[in-house]
Amino acid sequence: MKALLLVAHGSRRKQSNDEVIHLAEELKNSCNGQYLIVRPAFLELADTMIPDGIAACVSDGATSITVLPYFLNSGRHVVEDIPQIISACKTQHPSTTINLASHLGAADLMLDLIIAHATSAKST
Repeated sequence: MKALLLVAHGSRRKQSNDEVIHLAEELKNSCNGQYLIVRPAFLELADTMIPDGIAACVSDGATSITVLPYFLNSGRHVVEDIPQIISACKTQHPSTTINLASHLGAADLMLDLIIAHATSAKST
């Protein structure tokens, strides 16, 4: 069973973390069964850390997990921290395939999204 783990930075501001949780719920409803499990997780400053999110996916029956960093830039967290955490989790869950997707900002569709979003901006 395939899982998607949406990883954000995490915030001291509960509303920011709740937005990521809500986005994960929306993704689950919109992915047309491509991922039967969709969960949020955070790098820091929030309740569900990345290892906890991976463990929850495994507990839900995931045999393959795609970890998607919900980050716009390839800073230290994306380049070093998240891959190191994923590597450690792979040893804890050897029978589960865990793949790390590129960060969201690297997506080919990002340019189109930025243009579409800017075009839809309303005058204030």
